[in-house]
Amino acid sequence: MKRIMAIDYGDARTGVAVSDLLCSIVGTTTVIPSRNADKALADLVRMAREQEVGTIVVGLPRNMDGSEGPRAELCRAFAGRLGEMTGLEIVMWDERRTTVEAHNILSEHNYHGKKRKNTVDAVAASLILEGYLNYRSR
Repeated sequence: MKRIMAIDYGDARTGVAVSDLLCSIVGTTTVIPSRNADKALADLVRMAREQEVGTIVVGLPRNMDGSEGPRAELCRAFAGRLGEMTGLEIVMWDERRTTVEAHNILSEHNYHGKKRKNTVDAVAASLILEGYLNYRSR
């Protein structure tokens, strides 16, 4: 069985969460720098190979009314390049409110300042992955 990787793509940092082998829970999370998109893509391709990933879920930032703006276009383009480079199935996943939820979770656990800034994207990626895993299990 292959793992599932979820990505919360951002301009400065990209959160990454990878499932366990059973694809039932979030196994690991990390954050990679993404100011250089080519380097971020190379890092994600390497991680997908090392972690034996079969599917990549990319968060799709939609507006609250469900429409897509410029940020969604960037994410779709990034996901397209990632799919070409890995040859893996890419699933676009509605990520509305994941960053807000991630900030709430970190506030509840007293993560503030730089500590939060370095963690919020990984938490958002884990929320994307949890949502997708729940969807798959239904």
